[in-house]
Amino acid sequence: MVTKSGYQKSMNNKTYKTGLVIGKFYPFHLGHQFLLETAIKQCQRLTVIVCQTDRYQIPVEIRAKWIRNTFPDANVRIFHHDPEMDSDSVNVSEKWAEITVRFLKFIPVAVFSSESYGEPYARYMGSKHVLVDLNRKRVTISGTRIRNDLKNNWNYLTPESKAYFAKRIVIVGAESTGTTTLTQDLARQYKTAWVPEYGRAYYEGKMTSPTLNNWQTSEFVHIASIQNQIENSLSKHANKVVFCDTNAFATEIWHERYVGFMSNAVKKVSQKALVDLYIVTDTDIPFVQDGTRDGQHQRQHMHNRFIEELNKRKLPYIVVSGPRKNRLKQAMSLIDPLLSSWKV
Repeated sequence: MVTKSGYQKSMNNKTYKTGLVIGKFYPFHLGHQFLLETAIKQCQRLTVIVCQTDRYQIPVEIRAKWIRNTFPDANVRIFHHDPEMDSDSVNVSEKWAEITVRFLKFIPVAVFSSESYGEPYARYMGSKHVLVDLNRKRVTISGTRIRNDLKNNWNYLTPESKAYFAKRIVIVGAESTGTTTLTQDLARQYKTAWVPEYGRAYYEGKMTSPTLNNWQTSEFVHIASIQNQIENSLSKHANKVVFCDTNAFATEIWHERYVGFMSNAVKKVSQKALVDLYIVTDTDIPFVQDGTRDGQHQRQHMHNRFIEELNKRKLPYIVVSGPRKNRLKQAMSLIDPLLSSWKV
């Protein structure tokens, strides 16, 4: 445990009272992370400016959030600037210095950068320049390389960026239709993370309770919210794609099954989920009762409800059927093209 006096001593031992890092972070990669780690170690207070013009396709709020989540102690600020100032040339360094001081309302003691324009930019502000890994020997990547070839430079993304770019494939279906089996098979095939079904764990935990059959909407809102959180967390470990054994959309359907109607409260949570493709598992395999399932009589009805709602909402989906290997092959026939059409 760090005491208040110990924390203050640690802060006082840092080289610079204030520091600055400025950039597009388009996208946020491991080179940026190393730069910020270096700056934070040397600064009592670090400000990070995330630049934005209309030509950047990744919303600036998302890029700023990546940095805030990774470095919660940094003061992350967003700056909208004219497109004509979007240049790495030293010719605009003086103008950038003037704009920066006006924006910050103070002159940072040190400016950290991995660019040649960092030195004149810092000098015009009256700040010390700290050059970090200019030749990219420590982290051999640049934002341009990633934007030009995201797929082959995936491992240079930070976990936050991976969660944003990862394709999200959700496997849904009625009980005992092989959703978990297919999810795990796909995760093994693509060597990536997969997201388990939180609702099942919740249900199993409730099975010995006298309130087992007394379901409340608030429980489904909770289940959908936690499902989203788990998905977002595991997406940080994705290898280009993450497979989800159900999601908050499916929780809406199960709410209807157990409570009797579709819930706007659950739908509000469901709308936050990011999905590139739904895979619906067919009912053409034997039903297996594991002690937690409603029964085979509900299977076809639930299957139909998934299809009805997916069509109603115009969500992308396929239905896979047949033996285990056939289902995997059918799913891959749509996933492979999805991964090959990647762009930043």
